[in-house]
Amino acid sequence: MAKSLLFIPDISGFTKFVQTTEVEHSQHVIAELLEVLIASNTQELELAEVEGDALFFYKEDEVLSQERLLAQIETMFIAFHSHLKLLEKNRICPCNACATAPELQLKLVAHCGELQYLSVQGKRKPFGQEVIEAHRLLKNSVDSDNYALISKELASTIELPIYYYSKVFRFREGQDDYDGKEVAYIYSLIDAKKLKLISFYEGKKVRFETPPNLRNEASLPISAPALLEYITNYRLRHLWVKGADRFEYNENEVTRMGSEHICVVNGKHLDFVTVTKEVMGNQLVYGEMTTSPPPVDALYQFYIVTPVSDTACKLEVQTYWTAKSPLKKVLLALLLKRVFRKNVATSVRDLVELVTEKVAS
Repeated sequence: MAKSLLFIPDISGFTKFVQTTEVEHSQHVIAELLEVLIASNTQELELAEVEGDALFFYKEDEVLSQERLLAQIETMFIAFHSHLKLLEKNRICPCNACATAPELQLKLVAHCGELQYLSVQGKRKPFGQEVIEAHRLLKNSVDSDNYALISKELASTIELPIYYYSKVFRFREGQDDYDGKEVAYIYSLIDAKKLKLISFYEGKKVRFETPPNLRNEASLPISAPALLEYITNYRLRHLWVKGADRFEYNENEVTRMGSEHICVVNGKHLDFVTVTKEVMGNQLVYGEMTTSPPPVDALYQFYIVTPVSDTACKLEVQTYWTAKSPLKKVLLALLLKRVFRKNVATSVRDLVELVTEKVAS
């Protein structure tokens, strides 16, 4: 029987991250990272199972060459650390989950052997001693949380030198005792600074030379970070922005600069992207911009939250718009400014009522 490849990327620090941070955002962060790892599977590996903070891949009756295996490992580390950098640079949420997400790391174990298979509810997955051994290798004595580990069995099969090194890899030997059996492996610590990270959209602060066209203010009996969650969590948007048919967004993404969502009103799609602007040091800000609603060329709305105490804050909503043509400017002055003013005031009022009711209950 031909040997098969077993390949397990595992997010380091998952347990502590989930236990010590905000549950919903930590779940979103981990889900995003797992999706990134799955998308970076360039060698047509089969995904057997998502194991909480890890992915269990295999390639039946085939073992990748050393060039393809190392390329796959490097690709996954690049994708993982590129996404961590995106989370860090485009973060707007102050919660502990979003703040500490860039500290997560990745360990990756690769092994090979003859496999048996188990079918449960029509799904076939690898089973047996080699699968157990691959998972045991995740519990090792490597003094790092960011590394690639390849079993001696796999290294020998693909003729990977024990002390192979390159710009990214510098392998060394290791071994551990598992139930009285010595299992040898080679491993390489991965320095994220040596990876050629993928470029991404980096949000920039928007600046205006004029005061906002509209300004609304309110006081709320809730902490500033908690209010920001109400505003940035699109799952809650329909509770205080009335008149929309629905909101479309990525349910597994923490809102950040560059995040997109769609507001559908009377069948028309208004496309929004998250932006930000400069505020005072202790203030929190969320902004969104659209070029969809006529007759404006661009519409910006910023929610600026100022802490008052641990259980109170002030909200200021600033609305800006741009219109180049004289006709658009006339329409805005005569009619649409009143519509915008009414809609924003209603949304702020409904947000205050929603938060107040939630706090009281």
